Amino acid sequence: MRFLARAAFAVALLAPTFALAQAARMAGDWYGTLDAGIKLPLIVHIKADGATLVDSPAQGAKDLPGKASLTDDKARIDLTVPLAAFEGQLSADGKTLTGHWLQGGGKLPLTLSKDVPVPLAAPSRPQTPKAPIPYRAEEVGYLNPASGLKLAGTLTLPPGQGPFPVALLISGSGIQDRDETIAGHKPFLVLADALTRKGVAVLRVDDRGAGGSQTGDLKAATTTDFVSDVQAGVSFLRGRADIDPARIGLIGHSEGGLIAPIVAAKDPKIAFLVLMAGTGVPGGVLLPTQARDVALASGAPAAYAQQQAELVVALNAIVEAQADPAQARPKLIALLTGAGIPASTAAMQTDMMTSPWYRQFLTLAPATSLAQVRAPVLAVNGAKDTQVSAAVNLPAIKSALTQSRDVTTVALPGLNHLFQTAQTGAPQEYGQIEETLAPPALDLIVNWAVAHTVKP
Repeated sequence: MRFLARAAFAVALLAPTFALAQAARMAGDWYGTLDAGIKLPLIVHIKADGATLVDSPAQGAKDLPGKASLTDDKARIDLTVPLAAFEGQLSADGKTLTGHWLQGGGKLPLTLSKDVPVPLAAPSRPQTPKAPIPYRAEEVGYLNPASGLKLAGTLTLPPGQGPFPVALLISGSGIQDRDETIAGHKPFLVLADALTRKGVAVLRVDDRGAGGSQTGDLKAATTTDFVSDVQAGVSFLRGRADIDPARIGLIGHSEGGLIAPIVAAKDPKIAFLVLMAGTGVPGGVLLPTQARDVALASGAPAAYAQQQAELVVALNAIVEAQADPAQARPKLIALLTGAGIPASTAAMQTDMMTSPWYRQFLTLAPATSLAQVRAPVLAVNGAKDTQVSAAVNLPAIKSALTQSRDVTTVALPGLNHLFQTAQTGAPQEYGQIEETLAPPALDLIVNWAVAHTVKP
């Protein structure tokens, strides 16, 4: 999700220039496994000038940027996204770094070695559909007239002539492909497969900038622009003879769960909504809670987690008070660097926080559109969701849906933001869990959607 509170981790200031010069002794590839309750293999690529890239294959993360320094055989690697660091001792033979990984107020032992480990088996992801499939899959494309961008996706159709009911899937924040792929998981592919097998057609679409969809000016794009992408998809479906225009529903995950009610509020013909970890409160309320919950789930002390929440509140206050990004920028950087965040990272965070998307997200009130929705709604969260708290958002969604006579809200025990069965709910678990969508979540969503596509 785009609105993961990236400012929630603190690292020390970058090492001085002379220390970077010694980093040439560490140049090369390093391998290690971080034990955070789950095993996370890491590959660290260090160049002679200290420029560093880190891969976390189990989490689907590649080329995370950082900087390495070395002083008197004491090594430090600072990452910018996520904000984390490694501190360790270089062995006499230069082949081992023994130390600790620092992130979110926590400290975990980590040894990095030049020895290439035996390759780990690729995750099986057993729920990913395998051929043959008992339905049709059609590659489609259509124009969004509001932006002029062409969007590309896959429409899966049950056997027969139709016209079929259909669900249009709306991804979470960030640039997502049509399967909403994350850490090797393809939750939208799994969901589309289950729905289509039950007689509901599904359209899943590459976000602008992903896959076959055109990019446009992503830096200027806001949630309002993504709403227009969904509206274009609805118009495309209504123009097909094999789709029943009276039975078009929206299923949105995370930010998609914010977008779906906005579309439905403007379009009373939408037949149903499923909000998967959708937001019920403005971003200014959501983000501090997210920062605290993610830090706690990642093992940080409660005092540190609260500090991160308070930092996000202070940052957001600056963004809201300063309409001009140029005026907000130095104040944000000063606050971030004062919290111990490196200047380069603070600048990057400031770019994100002064973007049109972030500014709109802070104050966009989900209740405004939810109050205008008349269609049946299923709102579902994982009880261990640390990115969109079920305890905060589900009651807010239910309270706002004053016009709909068919509202179901469910907090599923033990599930995280991706609706996987989780230990802590921390984002770093996502790639380690083989399950893509927990059966209770998948069954609930599919059965509810199917029941709400039956012709009266």
